[in-house]
Amino acid sequence: MADSFGVGAAPDAALFGDEGANTLGAVCKSPFLNVPFLKSKGLFNIDGVDCGCPASHPEGCFGKARELSAGKDTTSGHWEIAGLVSRQKMPVFPNGFPPEIVAALERETGRRVLCNKPYSGTEVLKVFGREQSETGALIVYTSADSVMQIAAHIDSVPLDELYSVCEKARKIMTGKYSVGRVIARPFKGDEPDYIRTSDRKDFSLQPHGEVLTDVVKAAGLQCVGVGKIGDIFCGRGLTESIHTVSNGDGMEKTCDLARRDIKGLIFVNLVDFDSKYGHRNDADGYAKALSSFDSDLKKLDLLLGEGDAAIVTADHGCDPTFPTTDHTRERVPLVTWGLGLQEGVNLGQRKTFADVSATVLEALGSETRLDGTSFY
Repeated sequence: MADSFGVGAAPDAALFGDEGANTLGAVCKSPFLNVPFLKSKGLFNIDGVDCGCPASHPEGCFGKARELSAGKDTTSGHWEIAGLVSRQKMPVFPNGFPPEIVAALERETGRRVLCNKPYSGTEVLKVFGREQSETGALIVYTSADSVMQIAAHIDSVPLDELYSVCEKARKIMTGKYSVGRVIARPFKGDEPDYIRTSDRKDFSLQPHGEVLTDVVKAAGLQCVGVGKIGDIFCGRGLTESIHTVSNGDGMEKTCDLARRDIKGLIFVNLVDFDSKYGHRNDADGYAKALSSFDSDLKKLDLLLGEGDAAIVTADHGCDPTFPTTDHTRERVPLVTWGLGLQEGVNLGQRKTFADVSATVLEALGSETRLDGTSFY
């Protein structure tokens, strides 16, 4: 899962203010993009992708999928990939959280709330970081997505306490306030050089129905989550959950898993594309990250056995050249190979992200069906 790697505006992008968004198109303009492995598998052969150079004989299957869920956030995107379409939009707070929520947070945590507005995660530290670190108050902010983010310096609010604060916030944010995620955002350093640490933790809503991970585990297979998969699915269906600190770390641990005799699903999220580059409008950084990912995919490919397959996709877009720093409503790539799949097959434009889940279940021999249509 290349978090936020969109390949062009979805048909309903205008409803989200994202008409013209194209993460891959933006990154292709960078001189730092070099993705020969993904190219060989068919990334630039996808219908509607008008950047890069298509492979003359693509070695993988390629296509793209649109999102049916009502949002463009991490939670709904991952759930849909896992076979659960969310028709009801999760609440957002463009004017900050209401007074009763702020009062409840302050009462339950014993700490004052700062900010309470939509903010960039890096900019909010520039504005409120010093006051937070000096007073121990909590920086509470949101974005265009259904999230409550809580930031604190690790010297003023210890990590365990910040997690406890977020658990309390998760219990508060229910009913009409049920945001998709409450996110702990610890940071360190001194003004003006505050840095967010890799100890971020997401406290998600429970999926409102059965998801891919549930089915895989129930079938007696292994289901390993790498990166923030465990947080997004609240641990549901996972037989193992592995924390990562970067894209490179995530791919290294995925390669380690490929060396093991895993029978089932390895579900990987690589968040740096989104958090470090998309949201920070850093197209060159995004391009470099994709280039590193491409090299890591080549290493992973060498470890895949005859009974293995790989699917590269994403949960939404985050065009680093777009006027905002928010997610963008885009179609996402489907590039897949292995397990006897025929090479060079154009999967076309899939009607839902959930086709990924349907395909995985068919490939694993499961008779259970969730949302989506298999292309296996």
